[in-house]
Amino acid sequence: MASRSTPAKKGPSPAAAKTERLLNLVIALLSTRQPLSRARIRQAVPDYAAGSDEAFERMFERDKDELRALGIPLRTEPIDPFFDDEPGYRIDQREYALPQIELEPDEVAVLGLASRMWSQASLAGPAAQALRKLDAAGLMRDEASVAGLEPLLHTTEPAFDPVRDAVLTRTALSFDYRRAGEAEPVTRHVQPWGLTSWHGRWYLTGHDVDRGASRVFRLDRIVGAPRRTGRAGAFEVPDGHDPRAMIRTAYGDDAGERTEVVLRVRGGSASSLRRRGEVEPGDDGWDELRVRVSGTASLVQEVAAAGPDVRVLSPAEVRDQVVEALQAVAAAHEGEES
Repeated sequence: MASRSTPAKKGPSPAAAKTERLLNLVIALLSTRQPLSRARIRQAVPDYAAGSDEAFERMFERDKDELRALGIPLRTEPIDPFFDDEPGYRIDQREYALPQIELEPDEVAVLGLASRMWSQASLAGPAAQALRKLDAAGLMRDEASVAGLEPLLHTTEPAFDPVRDAVLTRTALSFDYRRAGEAEPVTRHVQPWGLTSWHGRWYLTGHDVDRGASRVFRLDRIVGAPRRTGRAGAFEVPDGHDPRAMIRTAYGDDAGERTEVVLRVRGGSASSLRRRGEVEPGDDGWDELRVRVSGTASLVQEVAAAGPDVRVLSPAEVRDQVVEALQAVAAAHEGEES
């Protein structure tokens, strides 16, 4: 009789494993007032202890650069003040700690949404702990305003990870890029400045070296894997760089004909929608919101996600699109247990 094999348990994705390693490194460096030697750090972080000496050195150097790129104050100091031949590392808690933060209700809602994003990841514990601290501080979370949304960091663009890493380390890239309406891709050489999600797509903003000008690139139009073409920290991101302004200019969000959509919004709900338009308060618990958009697809998704807290008054075609979106959701979950 053939034995039944047990399916192998899947480990964390490379991105999740890297995030967990960086978090463990930060915790180790925050937990001591004295600088830690490389040997002590290797013992404290499980991923470092598992590999060879050479693998540890390469990984630790990359992780140091990434922490500093994220703005974490990683210090290099002598372990022994009388002998400076071996450097040690630590994070100054006074520099690392944030000042007192005052959050608006919609900002607390976004934090709640972000915590759900990690519900199946290795950071689920720290995310839950952060929200417990918010609750203890007396901040009420607006769970209704994010109901129906399922936030994910997953993306289908294979270029996402290498582009993100290049942005963090300020490393130049080259990649094959297919513009709209063109059959063949063209190789582009770019200094990446920012990676931004806008209207459901990911965009890279940066300096196009071949054209000598700033450009915007949609990640789903990058063909194959981007390639590093320089060393880390080889360029500086311009002061005041506004990726969303670049994207709107490149893709016409502020140009062309715009549609005014009139919504009826329940009081105290749909914070993100309220930021997009003009609100006329009502005296019956509902407010009227006017939003002008150049395309309705993103707005339809947001209104549908708000559920019973938002109703479309006009135009009729937008209301029909919201109804279709809600019907599609209902059909997808038909037959599921409540």
